[in-house]
Amino acid sequence: MLHTVEWKVRLYLSDDEGTTRARVVVNTGTTTLTGHGAARCNPADSDVPEIGDELAAGRAMHDLGRQLVSTAERDIKGLGTPAGERSARPVAGWLV
Repeated sequence: MLHTVEWKVRLYLSDDEGTTRARVVVNTGTTTLTGHGAARCNPADSDVPEIGDELAAGRAMHDLGRQLVSTAERDIKGLGTPAGERSARPVAGWLV
């Protein structure tokens, strides 16, 4: 069974008074999720904007990833398999 799908992911970065903020949005066609992240340069460190971008973007993507996994876990539970009948290795192959 071949399954190919493309999800569009958009990453937005902004800097305001030394704080870099990131917002990452994914639209799966049925669900839109948004992850958020931020980074602030320590006053004792050199100000390198690329590092703030990387940290904020990484944190936003981490937040988005957590949301995607939570959504998948809810969907798996929604399949109706009673909790007592679940094995450590799911029959469907979706190990979470």
